[in-house]
Amino acid sequence: MFGYTEDDLIGSNVSVLMPSPDKENHDRYINNYLSSKQAKIIGIGREVTARKKDGTLFPIRLAVSEFILNGKTTFTGIIHDLTEVKQAEARIKKLNEELEQKVNTRTEELARTINKLLKSNKQLEHEIIERKAVEAALRKSERDLMKAFEKEKELNAMKTRFVSLASHEFRTPLSTILSSADLVEAYTDATQQDKRLKHTQRIKSAVNNLNTILNDFLSLSRLDEKKVEAKPVEFSFNEFKAEIVDQTQGLLKPGQKLHHVDDLETEHICLDKQLLKNILLNLLSNAIKYSDENKTIACRSYLENDDLVIEVKDEGIGIPKEEQKHLFTRFFRAKNVENIKGTGLGLNIVRNYVELMDGKINFTSEEGKGSTFIVTIPLAE
Repeated sequence: MFGYTEDDLIGSNVSVLMPSPDKENHDRYINNYLSSKQAKIIGIGREVTARKKDGTLFPIRLAVSEFILNGKTTFTGIIHDLTEVKQAEARIKKLNEELEQKVNTRTEELARTINKLLKSNKQLEHEIIERKAVEAALRKSERDLMKAFEKEKELNAMKTRFVSLASHEFRTPLSTILSSADLVEAYTDATQQDKRLKHTQRIKSAVNNLNTILNDFLSLSRLDEKKVEAKPVEFSFNEFKAEIVDQTQGLLKPGQKLHHVDDLETEHICLDKQLLKNILLNLLSNAIKYSDENKTIACRSYLENDDLVIEVKDEGIGIPKEEQKHLFTRFFRAKNVENIKGTGLGLNIVRNYVELMDGKINFTSEEGKGSTFIVTIPLAE
C-alpha cells in the first residue's frame, strides 16, 4: 500500500507514513494525549492523507486504538485505502456536475421554449381578444342595424297609419261641416231657425272633434321633440277638481253620471297642474266615450304614502284581453272600437305625461263590463 518493505519500516517512526505537517507534529500529538488523556485521534476513526514511499499522497481511513501490554502503552492503527472510493466519489461528483449542467442546459432550453410558447400564446390570446372584439362590434353593429331597420319599419307603418287616420278623421268632420253649412244656407226662412241651430251645433261638434285630433297630434309632436317638461306648482285640488268636472259635463251622454270621491287629507298639492289636467281629462273622456247612456263614471282621488292616486272606473265596453298588451301603443285601437271616433294616441300621450312626472299607470279591464285606470304620481316637494 505504501511501497515500503517490512525491513524498511521495522523500527521506524510511524510518522514516515505521514505528509507534512502531520509528520512533524506526530510525536507532540502522542505526548499531549499521554499527558492529558484527551483523545483527538485515539479511538476516533477519521479520513486523513497518507504518504507513500515515492512521496505520492493518497487518502486513507485511519482508526487508532490504545491498549496496554505488560504495563506498556501500545498504539495500533488500522488503515483502509480510500483511493478507489475517492476516485468513485470524484467520478460521481463529476457525473453529477455534468448531469446538473445538462439539467441546467435543458432547463434553459425548456425555459426558452416555454417563453416562446407563452409569447405565442399571448399573441394568440391577443388575436383572439381582437377577433372577439371585432365579432362583438359586428354583432352590435348588426343589432343596431336591425334596431334601426325595425325602427324604420315602425316609423313607416306609423306614417302610413297616420296618413290613413288623418285622412279619415279629418274627412268625417269636414264633410259634416260642409254639408251642415250647405243646409244652413238653404234654411232662409225665419221659421227654420231650429233647423239652423241643429246644423250649427253639428258644425261646432265637428270643429271640436277636429280640435281634439289636432291637439293629439301636436302633443305627440312636442313629446317626440322633448319639448314637454314637468313643472310642479302648488295648487288647490278642490278647485282643480271643479274645473275638471265642469269641462267634462258637456261630454256626458244622456243619463250618464260622473261620480267623484275625494279622499285627500290635504287641499293643496304640488304637481304639474296642466299635465295632470290633460291626463285626467283624457281618461274621463275615454270613460264617457266608451260607455253607453245611463252609465256611471267613477273617479276617486286619494293619497298613498307620498303619492297621489287617481282611479277612473267606467261601465263601458271594456278592452279585449288579447289586445290589452297593445293598449299604450301609438295609433292602436281595439277591434271593438273601430266604429267609435278616436286617434289611438290618447293613452300613449297619457302614459308619456305620467312618466314625465315619475309616475306610473296601470289598468284592469274586462270586455263588456268596463275598465279601471289607476294613475300613481309622487307629489313634488
